[in-house]
Amino acid sequence: MKLAIRLSLATLLASATGLAAAQTVLTVASFKDLDRSVTAAIPLYKKLHPDVEIKLVALGYGDHHNAMITALATGANLPDVMGIEIGFVAKFAEGGGVEDLSKPPYNALQYKDKFFKFSVAQATSRGGIFAAMPADIGPGALFYRKDLMDKAGITEAQLTKSWPSFIDAGKTLKAKTGSYLIPHAAAIKDIIIRSGLKDGEGIYFDSKGKILVESPRFVNAFETAKLARAAGIDAKIGAWSNEWSEGFKRGTIASEMMGSWLAGHLKNWIAPDTKGNWRSAGIPGGVNASYGGSFYAIPKGSKNKALAWDFVQFMSTNREVQIAAFRELDAFPALVDATTDAFVDQPMEFLGGQKARQDWKATAAKIPATDVDKLDPVAAEVVAAEFDKVLEQGKDVKTALADAKKAIERRVRR
Repeated sequence: MKLAIRLSLATLLASATGLAAAQTVLTVASFKDLDRSVTAAIPLYKKLHPDVEIKLVALGYGDHHNAMITALATGANLPDVMGIEIGFVAKFAEGGGVEDLSKPPYNALQYKDKFFKFSVAQATSRGGIFAAMPADIGPGALFYRKDLMDKAGITEAQLTKSWPSFIDAGKTLKAKTGSYLIPHAAAIKDIIIRSGLKDGEGIYFDSKGKILVESPRFVNAFETAKLARAAGIDAKIGAWSNEWSEGFKRGTIASEMMGSWLAGHLKNWIAPDTKGNWRSAGIPGGVNASYGGSFYAIPKGSKNKALAWDFVQFMSTNREVQIAAFRELDAFPALVDATTDAFVDQPMEFLGGQKARQDWKATAAKIPATDVDKLDPVAAEVVAAEFDKVLEQGKDVKTALADAKKAIERRVRR
């Protein structure tokens, strides 16, 4: 009897060991809040692949991307799949550390017409490498406090008509309520440098790598933002600071221009008690721009590339998965077909019953497919530093932009 029991236990242990051996572990590295999309998708993926264990490693935005930079440089601690924010796609692509998904065996461009066109451009480096699959997008919007605007007698049309009208509205708001219209004048600069672009054009560089920061587009951006500072409509507070969040909670800051995802942040953790007071509108002057966007890439050092590609396709091209992330996390889908879901037409209680997702979808369809460059983050950093000198030190705009060009040229030569 004891021998029989021992044999049965041995058989069970052998069976369990065999099952464990059959499990394939797929490591996915992501950042907050993109990791929540992966978490929501894992049960759906397990239904199709019960033999696959998804190991999700999630860090804060900065820590994650720094870890991925190190992993790609050293070849150590590489995941099978990595989530990437838009600002890092071209850098990783031209660094040679991720798979070019346009080539066999991936042939990812077969899906390009399924995504909003600008998200495909965002995933493609100037070198022609299609480095990552789009997951979610951030159609730009102006979020504003309707209760404060009503108190000041300001209409949405006044806010969105033009930049001069926007600035004038800010002066009226400050005079009648004491609130600032925007956290920082840099928001205006960041929008205008993205305005008037056509498909195939870049923000900081043209297709041949020529630096564009002395163009009229940048001059206009700096001059307009400078006028906003002179008018006293910005609180001189940087995004994501404690003061920024408190400004929205207390109503001392009345609007912000960001991606559609800001509505979810306002509702869930920044200012939940302001429910019903916010509205979403178009960017002043009719600008259609993208704020952020998330992607999935496959490192060349991935040990499970075939499975990694299967998972990446699942996260980006599966309508059910994209809709689940949309409904649960308000992550606006990069997959056009997912935006035909009835969720788009539902009123948003936090935005006073507004059907804002319809507007965000319309904006997404109009955003130009601008080119990206691996040096875009460098150029953005240099331009931001020179803009601060214009605001804080009174530096001449054209001199600041000329100096920005020289600084970028030095960085390019390194």
